[in-house]
Amino acid sequence: MAVSIRLRREGALNRPYYKVVVADSRSPRDGKFIEIVGTYDPTKVGHNSALKIDRIEHWIKKGAQPSDTVRSLLKKNKRQATNAPVSAEAPAAG
Repeated sequence: MAVSIRLRREGALNRPYYKVVVADSRSPRDGKFIEIVGTYDPTKVGHNSALKIDRIEHWIKKGAQPSDTVRSLLKKNKRQATNAPVSAEAPAAG
């Protein structure tokens, strides 16, 4: 079984919203899938995707092939994770 990591379209007409899913490569675009590993909203400006990078890397190690779009989203998310400043915790009010 060939497994792929790809987008599954959701949302209304002219208002696309995608879920990043792990699915059998033979199943239809919006058909059966194995696991949801993230979301992608192309209408949102800036940081428009949320991915479970650890789960995606787990599936890639098992042989799953990410689509071109998912590969670029993964690259963007990894870049933002490394460039994000570490937020200091606020002291507890007492």
